[in-house]
Amino acid sequence: MINPTLVELTRGRSVESKHCGAYAVSDGSGKIVMSAGNIESPIFPRSAVKAMQALLLVESGAASTYGFGNRELALACASHSGEQKHAELAAQMLAMAGLDQTNMECGTHWSFHPNILIEQAKLGVEPSCLHNNCSGKHAGFLCVACHCNLPLHGYVNSQHTVQQEVARSLEAMTGSKLDMDLCGIDGCAIPTYAVPLKKLAHGFAKMATGEGLTSERAKASKTLIDACMAEPFYVAGTDRACTKLMEMAPGEIFVKTGAEGVYTAALPTLGLGMALKIDDGATRAAEVVIAELIANYMEAEGPIAANLKAFANRELTNWNGDIVGKITASLQS
Repeated sequence: MINPTLVELTRGRSVESKHCGAYAVSDGSGKIVMSAGNIESPIFPRSAVKAMQALLLVESGAASTYGFGNRELALACASHSGEQKHAELAAQMLAMAGLDQTNMECGTHWSFHPNILIEQAKLGVEPSCLHNNCSGKHAGFLCVACHCNLPLHGYVNSQHTVQQEVARSLEAMTGSKLDMDLCGIDGCAIPTYAVPLKKLAHGFAKMATGEGLTSERAKASKTLIDACMAEPFYVAGTDRACTKLMEMAPGEIFVKTGAEGVYTAALPTLGLGMALKIDDGATRAAEVVIAELIANYMEAEGPIAANLKAFANRELTNWNGDIVGKITASLQS
């Protein structure tokens, strides 16, 4: 199947770029209520499933033992920008378990936010594992290992009990069989499994509604989604799309980006889950499509839908501030 064009960029009167992709919108029962493109073939969701990967942190009792609140749980689900508040909170999470950054196995990189990167360089800040966009997730994994008396070293490996339990959670939430043929290694060194978009969308619909889940898992799902919606800065950061979109409708929108043009979302008040993939991996296109998709279901709340559509469909300017084109979403089905 050739996926349809979901985003167009124009310059003057001509189309300059197109982004093709696929998306699925599911209710809690697994019914696909809207879709476009190939939603059957497995794709790597990467960081878009961090909320599912964080279920173990809550269900194991580690989050409660270490006194984690909304900010800590949001950071455990985050792909943050490596800002000071993000790094400090990751360090605090580790400290609650008697650990520090030397226990982390996620690797090191500078802040993703250019202005913050420049400021860090000016101040002579050396990036550490705490600045890694996945440091909150890894702090969560380490806290689970510590709480459950599991080995700390090698917690990122597929055979480690933490990663096996995380994989089981993902398998149960999506109903998609995971095996090593569908496994790769993520940027932060943990296993990542390919899952069809329709299964991902259903999984997030279940997190939003609790439908088909045990009472314990439904409670853990709600706790994590609510935490992210309550603390969107800790899910992403300054000027980031995930933060901006969740701030448009507090308590009504959960969104999470993944690498290579992936996005997932949950709309708890509407009982829907969403998942999308842009073929060429363009984040800008994925942000446009997820905003347009959510707006499509928020029409009853006029100002929110209008803000979402304005985010998705906007004019493009040059360095002088002149309007030179526009970016537009098209939800072909």
